[in-house]
Amino acid sequence: MLRIFMVVTMLTSGTLTSQLPEFAQQYRQRLGGAIDALEQVLADFKDDAETFGLTVSEAIARQKTSSDPFVQARGVSMETAGLRLINLKSQKSDFEAAGSFDRILILLKSPDRDLMQATAEDYVPAIPVTPAGLVSAGIGAAGGFLIVWFLSSIFRMTRRRAVS
Repeated sequence: MLRIFMVVTMLTSGTLTSQLPEFAQQYRQRLGGAIDALEQVLADFKDDAETFGLTVSEAIARQKTSSDPFVQARGVSMETAGLRLINLKSQKSDFEAAGSFDRILILLKSPDRDLMQATAEDYVPAIPVTPAGLVSAGIGAAGGFLIVWFLSSIFRMTRRRAVS
């Protein structure tokens, strides 16, 4: 029974982790789209600010100090959009410089929450035929083995003590 559970756990964890490279790839594709969209929003905001003789920073500061709560909120959201754009561009640069395995670590280290959720909602699994996918599957299978081995060891030790 334990061996069957071990094999099922290894297959499940290996299958799940084998999808990490593909998930990272789909996340990277969305990353470019998110950057493009934010750049357009911020470019439009910059154009509007310049129309009124303001820099982006001045326009945001004006919005944030407005007596209108809606205008204040828009100032905060524009500031947040600018910071998010900087973070996404940095992450894109990290992805471009990284190899297959490092991309997984970059994704897990500092994902953009909204982008991660959108990727997960539309994620399409892929067969792991790349070296990164196969190694990820192996790591997951080994992790599943270790978890079951550890838990069964604890169970056996507990059972031995109860018998003694």
